[in-house]
Amino acid sequence: MEWKSLLSAQREYREYKKTDIRNAFQRDYDRIIFSNIFRRLQNKTQVFPLPGSQMVHNRLTHSLEVASVGRSIARLVSKTLCDKFGNDFLNEIYDIDIIVSSACLAHDLGNPPFGHSGEETISSYFTDGPGQKLKDMMPEYQWSDLASFEGNANAFRQLTHQFAGRRQGGMSLTYATLATLVKYPYLSYNKGGKKKYNVFYSEKETFKKVMDGCGIPCLDENNFVYARHPLSYMMEAADDICYLILDMEDAHKRGIVATQKIDRFFTSFFKKEETWFFERKESIYETVTDDNERMAFLRATVINKLVECVAKVFIDNYDDIMNGNFEKALVSHLPDHEKNAMEKCREFSLKNIYKHPTVVKVELTGFNVIGSLVDEFVNAALEPQKIYNKKLLSLIPEQFKNNEDDLYSRVQVVLDYISNMTDLYAVQLYKDLRGIR
Repeated sequence: MEWKSLLSAQREYREYKKTDIRNAFQRDYDRIIFSNIFRRLQNKTQVFPLPGSQMVHNRLTHSLEVASVGRSIARLVSKTLCDKFGNDFLNEIYDIDIIVSSACLAHDLGNPPFGHSGEETISSYFTDGPGQKLKDMMPEYQWSDLASFEGNANAFRQLTHQFAGRRQGGMSLTYATLATLVKYPYLSYNKGGKKKYNVFYSEKETFKKVMDGCGIPCLDENNFVYARHPLSYMMEAADDICYLILDMEDAHKRGIVATQKIDRFFTSFFKKEETWFFERKESIYETVTDDNERMAFLRATVINKLVECVAKVFIDNYDDIMNGNFEKALVSHLPDHEKNAMEKCREFSLKNIYKHPTVVKVELTGFNVIGSLVDEFVNAALEPQKIYNKKLLSLIPEQFKNNEDDLYSRVQVVLDYISNMTDLYAVQLYKDLRGIR
């Protein structure tokens, strides 16, 4: 792969204004920041309940922090590559920090209310619930989108689909930003044994246009399987770092995990011979006595170290990444010490944070609320002529409606509407439909 094509500034249907002080990639960043769909993330759950007295993360703050970390990784990689290949190389990769930041901002835009619980609820409705009856009513390549509803694929749809009354090309981001967003460059029906994918059947042609436009190798033309854009590894690493480390910090703020335990986990990222860290920690602790502030120092120091580590992994595997041969995520190739520290944090979080009663209650709420809404609106889409269903379907904003009459498109209207809801809106609509005050 070549950077000249990988950093394609081409976009659908909108012309780049050369008089604008911003370049094409800066415009991408601004379009996402100022969009309604991005602002709605402030009322979507990250892990812990919303709202609350403790200032824990929501999807909006998480996305902003991922963008910050992604920018740092990209800048460090850019500097190292320029040191290796010469300063002239900077002209080829000058904007990679902006592109990675933009993709990081957009990476959760497709998540339905209640996060991953919402995804599981939608999928289980079609695989284990009343939605099973639809399986024999549509082709497998469409059914698989419903049976394994995926927020990553929905993000690509939200950014590229022309909703009713809106401009062609959706947000019309550059091909480089859209390709960087794609962590799983294939469709649902050919994902094999993999859990995730990045493209719904309805967006396959747009996906092909974006990937071809960036000069990314197609590994299987019949099934739309591509190699990954090199910058997608940086976006993925930023997300991997942030959700794990910051979820642990949130758990500490909520009083779920003791200060001493979080301290030990974060400190474990540093070897004994890294005396600078322990000297710095001792110095900070002498003046800073607030536990939350101490954990913030540790969190920042751990993230900084992981940024340096994943940047080095990218550089060390540069040829394989550029040839499309690199396997797994950057964090999977961390040095043994840092990798073991992350694994211990992940194991602890799975047992003690993500299964904590406060988190489970949010997930159960999501199953009831989202499951009920999907059931009502899908049934209405199947039999729109009934009086109740007509009234129900009238609640769907015009932007989500389309003129297609096939079953797949009608169900997508419902899922577009529900996935764009905030947690609070979904709960309120659920109450309204049941007369609950």
